[in-house]
Parts: sequence; C-alpha cells; structure tokens
Amino acid sequence: MELSRRHFLTTAGMGLVAIQAGSSPAQVADGKIIAGFEKTETNLDPDTPWEPVSERKIKMGLVGNGACKFSTQFGLQNHPNVEIVAVSDLIPERCAELSQMARCSKTYPSLEELVKDKNIEAVFVATDAPSHARHCIEVLKHGKHVATAVPAAFDLESAEQLFETVKKSGLIYAMFETSAYQDNCYEMRKIYDAGGFGEIVYSEGEYYHYLVSQLESYKGWRTGLPPMYYPTHSTAFYVCVTGGSFTEVSCQGHRSNEHVTPRKNPYNNEFGTEVALFRTSKGGSSRMLCAWDIQGSDDVTGRNFGEMGSYVDRFHGSSEATDIVSKLNLKKPQLPKGVEPGGHGGSHGHLGNDFVEAILLQRRPLVDIIAALNLTVPGIVAHQSALKDGELLKIPQYVFPKDAEISCASFSGVVVSPP
Repeated sequence: MELSRRHFLTTAGMGLVAIQAGSSPAQVADGKIIAGFEKTETNLDPDTPWEPVSERKIKMGLVGNGACKFSTQFGLQNHPNVEIVAVSDLIPERCAELSQMARCSKTYPSLEELVKDKNIEAVFVATDAPSHARHCIEVLKHGKHVATAVPAAFDLESAEQLFETVKKSGLIYAMFETSAYQDNCYEMRKIYDAGGFGEIVYSEGEYYHYLVSQLESYKGWRTGLPPMYYPTHSTAFYVCVTGGSFTEVSCQGHRSNEHVTPRKNPYNNEFGTEVALFRTSKGGSSRMLCAWDIQGSDDVTGRNFGEMGSYVDRFHGSSEATDIVSKLNLKKPQLPKGVEPGGHGGSHGHLGNDFVEAILLQRRPLVDIIAALNLTVPGIVAHQSALKDGELLKIPQYVFPKDAEISCASFSGVVVSPP
C-alpha cells in the first residue's frame, strides 16, 4: 500500500518521516508484509514536540498476538506513561512471543484470567474480531479501561450490550481505527473543524484488501467475512472527519469467486465486495466501499465534498475556505520518544498515545464508544441491506451529550433510532 499515491502535502517543504512499525511487521506465509503494516510515510510537525501530561505510569495488559501481531503495533510497550504488566494469548507459543515482544514476563492463558489481575488498570484487546465486543465487556466489568482493534462488534445485539456496559461503567473505551490518523483523514478533520468545508454534501470512503491466500485467523473468522462487517477503514472518512453518523443505508454486494469468498463459511456470505450508499445525520450522502476481490488494489482512501470546499487528493475551495485552510497547521503532532507513528499511514503511535492520554486526563479518546459504534454498526446494517437486494434500512444512532464527563455519575449516553 503506497501511501504516497494518495498523500497530500498542503505546503511545500513539509517533512516526511519514513518509519517502520513499532515491532516486527506482520507477515503472511510467503514472507510478504500484510498491507497496512509496511514501511510508510507520515507528516509530523517538527515544531511541536511531545509534552507529557503526567508522570504516572498506567499498568496495562495486552491480549492477542495473531497474524497481525497487533498488540505491540501501537507502541504501548514503549510509551513512557505505560508499564506492561501482563500479556495473554490462547496459543502458548504466541503468548510466549508476545511476552518477549512486550518485554513482560507475566503471562495469562486467556483474557478471562488476565482481567482478574487487580494490578492491571487498562487492557488492549487485539483478539479475533467476532469476540471484540464480548471481550471488551469482560474487561469493563472488571473495572478496567479498554482499547480494542476494529471493529467494535459483529451484530446489533452485542453493539447495544457494549454501549450499555461502557455507559454504566464510566470507564474509557477506545477503538483503534487507523484511518482516523492517516494524514488525509487527519487533515480533513482539521479543515472540517475549522469550517473550511462548510457542511459536507457528499463523502466517500474506500477499503481495498485483496489477498492471494486467506490470512490466518482464529477459528477461521476471516474466511467468508462480509466486507461490511469490517467497514471502519472506509466509514472513518465521514465519521472521523465530521463526528456525524449514518442514518439509513442501501447496499449492493458483488458475489465473489470461491477463491476469495469460499461458499462454506461461518457467515453464509457470498459477497467479496459491498458498496453502500448512506444518508448522513447532517443531511448529506456517503458512498462507502469495502472490497476483498478487486485485484491490484490494497488501499484505504476517502474524499469529502462540502459547500465551501472539497478534498480529493488535496484541498480545493472558495477563496474564503482557502483562506481558512492556509492558516491551519495540518501536520500531526510529535509522539513520545521511542513511540513510532507505525503502519497504516503512521496512525498506530497516535492511537496508542491518544488512549494513554485519555486515561491520564480522564477525557474521551478520539474514537470513543459513540464514534466506534457509528463507524461499525452502519456496516452491519449495510450487509443486511445487501442480502435484501439493496432495501433501504434504518441504522441505530448512538449519542450522548457533548459536555458529558467520563465518570459513573455523569456519563449519560442514550441510544435512539432515527425518525
């Protein structure tokens, strides 16, 4: 995945930092690096050094060391405000490897055992995707903050259970959606927040991930996976830019060949690509694509078109909008020494640091429970629409007051359905 193909530099002379993921890059069986984990470029601001917000170290546990080696990809083991005190994987050999990678000697045979450790105050869940919601709920019920790999849930019932558990706990929940800190999505968010777009009329997100062979996965969860069950790399180009949500969807699926989507799979799914047209909460439209069966493409990208300006490969806008954007610093801030930006467009280190600082400052992370569900749940409903030949379906909405504090007393979220 060549990020330079889609990366936009807003002013001449911005420095690009070439980096490698914080631990050994995840590889498939033939030795090739999994798309998203290769050496990438990202745009950091040399004039904004990282400043610690606390001297405290968070005692953290890491769970899961599968094909992507995700537990150590976000630099948590290198963060000056983190002490990794325990790790876990169901497979002993992988658990031992994770122990070495995280420089932590204490291991547990399962997440269910690790969360009983009273010394641990936060856990990163990098287990199989169908278990994310269940595992995060288990962590929260044991009184610990939690971060998770994507997606948040695989069905509407577990999404609702997760929402209610986070709301009741008052603890911090973060989902590590990598598109949120890709340079292009990061820049769009800054421009949108400053008013450079005006209201977004139309947006697009695309996630292409073609593999010659299936990635290894626990109990085969990747085999036959409906593309829209893994939508967040695409939906981030609206949700993580505007903070909005999707309210209705019509989706079409492409029936893939058996090489990409074996007909005997846990989901009874035949689609290798799904394309969804969403109505947004802010009155616009979005087209989001997730594809496993388009050869020659391993890419994540998106575009936004607003009343005042648009961003395709770079920002274009009215004179007023251009004036707004010209005054913005669109470079990402520096990270703590030893924490690299990492893969997926230099997003890994920023997501890990955001989770750490959210705990230390008791603030919401960028991709909190509301954003996580607004990124994930539309894909679940979109797949239902594709199974019904594009029938227009409503999407549950997850909201809470913007001024709510993160605490058991004041975290008063509500879930509503669109009218």
